[in-house]
Amino acid sequence: MRKLVIAEIGLAQMAVYILLWLWDEYTASLFSLIFGAIFLFLLLISIIVEFIEPSKVPRWYFGFMAVCVAAPILAALIYIGINGRPEWLS
Repeated sequence: MRKLVIAEIGLAQMAVYILLWLWDEYTASLFSLIFGAIFLFLLLISIIVEFIEPSKVPRWYFGFMAVCVAAPILAALIYIGINGRPEWLS
């Protein structure tokens, strides 16, 4: 998979997460935490297994997983940078 495709997937994910943040901050924070954590754990497990026993997993998989971890974090940071602290935290 080309690096450009991974970047496009990342931008699409960020757009979806930002739309979710604009729709409802509480739901967006839950989705961002849950999906970000799931993808982070999958990435960590994949890296650990790859070190233990090298497999034929393509390199783009790790880039894709890293983008899936970074997208909700970046979308939340962009939203908080523009709108300030979420209302449900007050």
